[in-house]
Order: sequence, then C-alpha cells, then structure tokens
Amino acid sequence: MAVHFPRRGTWLAAALALALCAGVHAKPTERSKQKAAAEAQRVALQQKLNALKRDIGQTESAREDAADTLADSEAAISQANRQLRELAEEQAQTNARIGELSTQRERLTGTIAEQKRQLAKLLREQYVAGNEDRIKLLLSGDNPNRINRDLQLMAYVSQAQARLIESLRANLAAVEENQAAAQNARDELEEIAQEERQQKIELEQQKARHAALVANLSQKLVSQRKEVGKVERDEQRMGALVDRLNKLIEEQARAAAAEAKRKELLAAARAKAKAEAEARAKARAEEQRLAQAKARAERERLAKENRGKPVPEPRVPREPEVKPTPQIAQQGKPAKPEPRDEGAAKPADVALAPAAPAGAFASLKGQMRAPLAGRVAARFGSKRGDGPSWKGVFILAGEGTEVHAVAGGRVVFADWLRGFGNLIIVDHGSQYMSIYGNNQSLLRRAGDVVKAGDVIAAAGNSGGNEESGLYFELRHQGRAFDPAGWVKF
Repeated sequence: MAVHFPRRGTWLAAALALALCAGVHAKPTERSKQKAAAEAQRVALQQKLNALKRDIGQTESAREDAADTLADSEAAISQANRQLRELAEEQAQTNARIGELSTQRERLTGTIAEQKRQLAKLLREQYVAGNEDRIKLLLSGDNPNRINRDLQLMAYVSQAQARLIESLRANLAAVEENQAAAQNARDELEEIAQEERQQKIELEQQKARHAALVANLSQKLVSQRKEVGKVERDEQRMGALVDRLNKLIEEQARAAAAEAKRKELLAAARAKAKAEAEARAKARAEEQRLAQAKARAERERLAKENRGKPVPEPRVPREPEVKPTPQIAQQGKPAKPEPRDEGAAKPADVALAPAAPAGAFASLKGQMRAPLAGRVAARFGSKRGDGPSWKGVFILAGEGTEVHAVAGGRVVFADWLRGFGNLIIVDHGSQYMSIYGNNQSLLRRAGDVVKAGDVIAAAGNSGGNEESGLYFELRHQGRAFDPAGWVKF
C-alpha cells in the first residue's frame, strides 16, 4: 500500500525511501581460499617430516617389504576418511551458523517492522499538528514562551525522526549482511556436499584396490611376519623416528622461545618509542603555549607604549611540520608495505613446539584412560615368539573404532611408516610421547593441538598387520616404558 507524505515532510519521505531500497548482494564463499591457505601452511612442515622419513630409510637395506606395496592405498584410505570426517564437522558448523543467521534475521525483521510503524506514527502526528516550520513560528508574533516551547518540541521530534531513520538504515544494512552471509553459508554447504560425494567415491575405490593388493600379497605378508629380524628393524625404525622428532621439537621449542622473546623486546621498544614521542609532543606543546603567552604580553606592552595604536601580532615560531611516515599513502599513491621482518620465525619453524606445559603429562600418571575400548592382546615386556619383547601394548578392536588421545599435546607425526602402518605420534611436552600405530585412518594432521579424549585416529590393520586393533606405546626421552602404570586399560 502506497504511503503519501505531506510536502513539508518530503525530506523525511526521501530519507525513508533511500533506506528501504537497499539491495542484496551475495558474496562469494571464502571457504576454498581459507582451505588453500591452511594447506599452504602445512607444506613446509610436511616437507620436513618427509625428509626425516627419507633420512631414516637411508639407514636401512634396500630389501623390499611386502607391506610397502600397501602404503599408498592405506595412506589414501586414511586421507579419504579424515577428509570425510572434517567435511562432516564443517557441515555441522555451517548448519549451526545458518540457524543462527536465520534467528538473527527474524529478530531484525521484527525490529524493522516496529521501527517502520513508529516512523509512520511520527509522520502522521507531524502532519495532523500542521507541521509548522520554524520561520513561520518565529514570525507569528505569538507569545515568546510558547514559541520557545514549540521550537524545542519541534527540535525533539526532528531528532527522534533522525535517530529512528538512522537506526532503521543500520538494521536494513544488517539484514543485507545477514542475507549475504546466509547465501555464503549455503554455497559452502553445496561445496561440502560435492566434496563429500567425491571423497566417498575415492574411498570406495581405494578400499577395493587395497583388498586386491592384500589378496595378491597374502602369502608374502605371512612369511615376512615370521622373520625374526623384521620386528627388530621395525623397532629400530621407530626409535630413529622418535629420536629425530625429539631433536626437531627441541629446535622448534628454542625457535618459539626466541620468537616470543623477540616479540616481547619489539613490543617494549615500540612502547618506549611511543612514550618518548608523546613526551616530545607534550614538551613542544608547552613551549608553544609559553611562546604564545610571551607574544601576547609583548603585544600588550607595545600597545601601551604606542598609546592604543594598532600593533601587529608578534610572530610566534611555528613547529616544524612532521613528515608522514613512509607507510602513509601520499598524493593518491598506494602505501608502501612494511618491510618483512627477517628475524621472525616462520610458522613451520614452530609448528611442532610443545603445546603442553612442563610436568603436565607426568602429573596424570595412573589417571589416563585407555586410547580405545578393546582387549589387550599383548603387553609391554611380553615375548614375541622368537623375537624381541613388546615395547608397547596391542589392543584388539574392530576396524574404524575411534582412537582417543590419552592426554593433551601436539600431533608431531601423522603418516604411514613401515612396520606400523598409519602412525600418529602426540608430543606431551618434557619429552613424553604417546604413539598409536596400525590405524585404518589418521584423523589429525601434524601440527594439530589435541586435548585428552580427542578422537585422533580410527583403528585398523594397516602396515601388514594380521589383526585389527591399535598398537600403543609411551616413550620418555626416546625410550619406551610400560604404560600399565600410567593408563587404565
């Protein structure tokens, strides 16, 4: 229904019309860009870990291990499962965000409707009252007290209208932003659904490929499992990996400490420079004030001496103009970027720095829950037939059973390793590590921070293991120790 406004209220009608004609423009999704940026940050770290794996491999003989043939398919299955899990989490978060945006939109719509009603009421009342302008009121010759009262009332009404229109405009802009955000979230959901479909196809293909490989290699896998030297080589490989990871973690911890110290010194230097600049500015202002006071006194003295004749204003020295810093754009030219701080540590240099405080893991002794529910088939120290003793425990569990971190820390390795399949290692600080091997899928990446109880993997039989479950170790300063006194199995 059209609303006709009186001529004297035309400016109000125009302002309202402008506020109501805001268009809705959907913004493109930023999800893909954010994912690409996150992947780019992991590249340098993964390169370091790959180099570490190659370094370990160079110390071994070139003999072929049948399980190595399964490496690519097992790693691909792990990656597909991890991405499906991440996509499901993203989907849940996006749906929650859409719900919040819908609630916000309903609230804004109600507020806008109420504001429109209030504005229409104000305009109607103004029209009924005659909408006298200020000039007519001043020239009416009426009682001055009444004129003053009416002018104040008109000012209040005008201010109320202006505030209402401004608030209405802001709420309309918020609705536009809300609609753009909701559209962006819906676009993200479509992206996620498409990626899920692709990952499910990839997962089925890799599972079929893996099953065919296992069938072809079954005899070779059985014979190699019986080799006495194989277990010893696997343990040496694990020991070498842990030693190199400890060294890398210590290097990155030092880099993180140095970076924190550098930032602290830089912040202190900036604070000092700012305080000095403020002190100089205050001193200059005081000097200027004193100079002006002196100039006024001199002018008064000269005026008295010249018996009231005009005296030119004494020249007060002006403060030198402060040139803008190079970072400020001048004459329409783009601002120059600040120089890169070459002393700053790169993200990859601190990606494995400890995430848990010193002593946190040791304080949990005897209180930690088992990484998964299942029957312990082999315990620390028990003999492996003719081979060496177990350095950890093996817990039987069905494929896909969730594996939980026993304590908080940072994932420092998440990759396939000969003898252990899909392996994930969590550093808990103070050179304590928990190790989870033979997984079907690794659900966390190197560099991720985890809390106690977080799902980090899914159990399986990767690496040529004949039974499905989890191989679990605890190590301190590179040496494996019995987890029985620490973890409640």
